[in-house]
Amino acid sequence: MSEQSLSVCLAQLNLVVGDIQSNTQKVLASAKQSVEKGVDVVIFPELTLTGYPPEDLLLRPSLKLRVEQALQEIEEAALPITLVIGYPKVTASGLQNMAGVIENGRLVAEYAKQHLPNFQVFDEKRYFIEGTQPCVVQIKGLPVAISICEDIWQKGIMTQAKQAGAKLMLNLNASPFHIDKPLHREALLKERALEGAMPIVYVNLVGGQDELVFDGGSVVVDQQGNVKSRAITYDEAQPVVELAIDDGAVSSIDGKTEPHREKLDSIYSALVLGTKDYVNKNGFKGVVLGLSGGIDSALTLAVAVDALGKERVQAIMMPFKYTSQMSLHDAEDEANRLGVEYKVMPIEPMFDAFMGTLADEFEGTKVDTTEENLQSRCRGVLLMAMSNKKGSLVLTTGNKSEMAVGYATLYGDMAGGYGVLKDVFKTLVFELSKYRNTLGEVIPPRVISRPPSAELAPDQVDEDSLPAYPVLDEILRLYIEEDQSAQAIIAKGFKEDEVNRVIRLVDINEYKRRQAPVGVRLTQRGFGRDRRYPITNGWRAGI
Repeated sequence: MSEQSLSVCLAQLNLVVGDIQSNTQKVLASAKQSVEKGVDVVIFPELTLTGYPPEDLLLRPSLKLRVEQALQEIEEAALPITLVIGYPKVTASGLQNMAGVIENGRLVAEYAKQHLPNFQVFDEKRYFIEGTQPCVVQIKGLPVAISICEDIWQKGIMTQAKQAGAKLMLNLNASPFHIDKPLHREALLKERALEGAMPIVYVNLVGGQDELVFDGGSVVVDQQGNVKSRAITYDEAQPVVELAIDDGAVSSIDGKTEPHREKLDSIYSALVLGTKDYVNKNGFKGVVLGLSGGIDSALTLAVAVDALGKERVQAIMMPFKYTSQMSLHDAEDEANRLGVEYKVMPIEPMFDAFMGTLADEFEGTKVDTTEENLQSRCRGVLLMAMSNKKGSLVLTTGNKSEMAVGYATLYGDMAGGYGVLKDVFKTLVFELSKYRNTLGEVIPPRVISRPPSAELAPDQVDEDSLPAYPVLDEILRLYIEEDQSAQAIIAKGFKEDEVNRVIRLVDINEYKRRQAPVGVRLTQRGFGRDRRYPITNGWRAGI
């Protein structure tokens, strides 16, 4: 048999969950462009038509009709090309996570996902029934298998496909980002390619969806697991790879390989994309945030500007009598560096008015955190009022360290619609701030070097009431992300009283986190879909 080639487009698209009509138009536009380029096959992400994850939209009775109409529209376009598209479908077995092969306007084969993830942020068994059979189709004489996302993470799928005669695996994905995930994916693909002795075309979704960020990075590996093509990350892309076919198997692969991003670059890019898509897909005109002169709000502002542009970002400094001149100067300095609209709104008149109203109730009591929290709540009221009036989303600026131990005020600094740094430990906030300044110094260096403070009391610094952040963050990481007990953490050399206090703070503040806004997920145990602890419980983490 003479050698021929198979041209494959990896349609790494940013889709909108639930907007089946818009997603269908993206599919058709991509397909038409590929026809013009002479491409043979276009592969789209998992659940292309609904977006991922559609969650309880899958339970809507009209979903079936809308998906069927979308598939009919794609088929009626009768494009001279092969399309591999993801969608949900009701079958005799139940609702299934499906991939369909449409060839020249005709649905010729379907594959139902066999491995349904039901851990971390995934709960596919709530909605779908597993498939049981492989799907192998002939494309230009090459036997090609189809699989969907989690299938490729499990042993057996490649062997099953090989036994069914496949010589190439197409894998449709909606694989969310977490730190170091791109490297883990490619290591896994190498294992699977060797298992099946065939190349893998891995197409990933890109874009932000609530707390999830899909980073793209679609990749093609040969039968030895060597990367032959890698798409860019954090943006749409439609790279084309050429597969040479000789004697019914892939003999070589030609494609462009984008370099891996450095770790901090990747994390920062995830924050930017997650923020951008949350604001834009939900139709907000822009964002507003409180700029305190501290590092958390400084980094949040930088992310917001990089995500949306300076014209759509407003920063508000809301000083009180404990706010230092240094904070006032640094906040204005950063706002000027980034070119955003900046205003100063003192909260002392509001605070005094509240205290006057509460005077009888507070008579005979000592000043405590109540007054500190009231300062924060005054600021929350101002920001939310501006949000209501202008249609801007309030970005909260708290980090994961603070949210873990409850070092945040309900209806105060927690008031808002999106928590950019929700899954960013304080030590990582410092690293990301330094990284962002390597791209252009937008965060005043003093903001990074000065001791962190909420400035809710005279001469207050965070470490007056918390362990040093490197210590705190490691205790939190071990307890939250590795589920280690107090005893195990103490055995690593941490002080017993600090460990017990930190863990107690984490446990008793679940009620606060349950009321916090969603924010970008960076770790495998972010506060939200990953970590679902009961608020009312008698569990103790000693052992």
